[in-house]
Amino acid sequence: MAQKERVGFIGVGFMGHGMAKNIVEKGYPLTVMGHRNRKPVEDLMQRGAKEAATPADIARLSDIVFLCVTGSPQVEALVRGESGLKAGAQAREADLPLIIADCTTADPNSTVALARELAPLGIHFIDAPLGGTPSGAWVGKLSTMIGAEKAVFDRVAPVIATWASKIEHIGGPGDGHKMKLLNNFLSLGYGAIYAEALSLGQKVGISPQVFDGVMRGSRMDCGFYQTFFKYVLERDRDAHKFTLNNACKDMRYLAAMADAAGIANPVGSAVKNTYATAVE
Repeated sequence: MAQKERVGFIGVGFMGHGMAKNIVEKGYPLTVMGHRNRKPVEDLMQRGAKEAATPADIARLSDIVFLCVTGSPQVEALVRGESGLKAGAQAREADLPLIIADCTTADPNSTVALARELAPLGIHFIDAPLGGTPSGAWVGKLSTMIGAEKAVFDRVAPVIATWASKIEHIGGPGDGHKMKLLNNFLSLGYGAIYAEALSLGQKVGISPQVFDGVMRGSRMDCGFYQTFFKYVLERDRDAHKFTLNNACKDMRYLAAMADAAGIANPVGSAVKNTYATAVE
């Protein structure tokens, strides 16, 4: 039986904790990088994971590294820093080249640049952004959109299958992040519309309960609506965790992608401004 790939994980927060849990529970040797919140790190170590102090250590001890952080600036720092993944990869003693899979919702331009920078060093940098919620991550039911060459996708897919039930190979590096920004444009757009409709409804005497009675089960119902309304009706803070700062960041990335493509994005601009106002 072939030896399982050694996996590294950086970013065991809301989503990463559940993803890493499924990786180690499926028998993959797992090394995680220390997190400011010790609770998930200690939980994973109790399940069999090991801890490393720096990104370079993670790269040196791994065959596949997953990143699940805030955005492109954080990813670039993890790769290029003095004790970064790039430095650690060059100190590896392994037969297979290192794969770095970025699960962050990131700027596709940054993703493509990193892939080109690392390729001459024999390092594969791919994108594997996520769809779903922390509860889905915990039970291994996320979706993911992969940007990678076919041979690299085939190698990383079995590990991704430990935490994702829907895996789509979109294209080459950067294409997964492009698709993810389109996905988040839709979901954040829904969120902005729901919030505005509910606020207007309250002002004209339509309660959230009455609103839900009409929408639920209609053509306007969907999985996103149902998790959104778990918070609206039940104040379930675990149903739909996503920060306003991340919403703003994702909409900025979408705007940059539209500008680069030379296409107007007026609805995207309105959604971006909605979240920017909420942050202010």
